[in-house]
Amino acid sequence: MSEVHELSPRDARRIAVRAQLLSAPRPDDLLAVVRHLGAVQADPTAAVAPSAELVAWSRLGSAYHRGDLTTAATAGVLIELEGMLRPAEDIALYRAEMAAWPGPGELRDWQEWQLGWVEANDHCRRDILDKLYDEGPLLRRALPDTTVVPWQSSGWNNDRNVRMLLQLMVRRGEVAAAGWEGRERIWDLAERVYPDVEVVPYDEALRVRAERRLHALGVARAKAAEAPGGEPNHVGEVGEPAVIEGVRGKWRLDPAYLDCEFTGRAVLLSPLDRLVFDRKRMTDLFDFDYQLEMYKPAAKRRWGYWAMPILYDDQLVGKLDATAEPDAGELRVDAVHEDGEWTKAMRTAVDDEIESLAEWLDLELIRL
Repeated sequence: MSEVHELSPRDARRIAVRAQLLSAPRPDDLLAVVRHLGAVQADPTAAVAPSAELVAWSRLGSAYHRGDLTTAATAGVLIELEGMLRPAEDIALYRAEMAAWPGPGELRDWQEWQLGWVEANDHCRRDILDKLYDEGPLLRRALPDTTVVPWQSSGWNNDRNVRMLLQLMVRRGEVAAAGWEGRERIWDLAERVYPDVEVVPYDEALRVRAERRLHALGVARAKAAEAPGGEPNHVGEVGEPAVIEGVRGKWRLDPAYLDCEFTGRAVLLSPLDRLVFDRKRMTDLFDFDYQLEMYKPAAKRRWGYWAMPILYDDQLVGKLDATAEPDAGELRVDAVHEDGEWTKAMRTAVDDEIESLAEWLDLELIRL
C-alpha cells in the first residue's frame, strides 16, 4: 500500500499550478502543451478570445499565435471530441468506449433510454450518415431531421433532435466535428476525421486516461461530481494517496511533482481553464470566490460577463473584467477586481500581463 502523502495547502496549490504549466518558465511548444494537458475545451465564446486560444496563450504567451490551434486541427494533428481539443493519436484511447456504447455491462436507466431513442430514430441516423458520405463535411442545419421520436428533456435541448442525435453518434464513433464555421460546428464521418490508430482495450484505456488526467492536474479527487463537457474531474485510484492540511477528504497525487522547484508568475486565465473549471476543487485548493457570470442578468454580476481569474504565484488573487472589441480595435478593461491586499509587485505583474494580452490580440488597451 502506498504511503499517504501529507501536503500543506501551499504544496497542493503549487503542484496544481505546475501541473497545468502555469509556473515559470513558460513552455514554448503548442503541441507539447496540448499533449500534456490532454484536453482543451473548444468553447466558441469570444468575449476576449475563444477559451482554447486563451488557454494556449496563458501558457505560451507570445510564442502562441492566434489561429495556431485551428491550423493544427485542420492539419489533423488535433481533433475535437466531446467539445475538447485533443491530440489526434489519443482517439486510440476512446475507440473501445465508442464500440461499447452505450456502455459495457448492465446499463443504467438513462443509458437504456438513450439506446432506445437512437434505435427508434435509426432511419434518421442512417440518413445523416448517407448525407455526410455523399456531401460532407456539413453544418448541422444541412443535415436531415427525419426523427420520429423527439428528444425530450426539461432543459434547452428539448426537441433539438439532430443536435442530440449527433452528440450520441459522436459517442458511437460514427461522426466527428471536422471544424467550425463561425460559432457552428462542421460535421463529417468519423473515419474521415480521426486517424487510423490501433485501439487500446477498454479497461487499459480508462486507466491511461486517468493517469494522464492526474498528471495534468497534479492533485485531484478520486471521485468528483460529474462534469459538464467531455473531461471528468475525478481520477479514480491512479497515482498515490494524499491528504491536504485543512481540507476534508482524500486526494490522489502524481508523485512526479513532489520535491520540484516552483517559480510562480502572473497569469490571466480563461474562466474555462482547467485550473478553475472544477469549482469545488478550485475552492478546496485556492479558497477562491468565483463564478462564471455570463448567464446572469447584467445587474446581478459582481465581476463581469467573462471575468478572467487572475493567478499570481500560487494564489488566485482576483478577476479581470475585460472585453475585446475588434471592430473598434480595442481591448476594454472595465475593472480589475483585487481579492485581498495586493502589493505593488503584484499590480505591476498583472498590468504587464494585461498589456501582453492586448498586444497578443493586436488591440489598443483602453482602461476605464
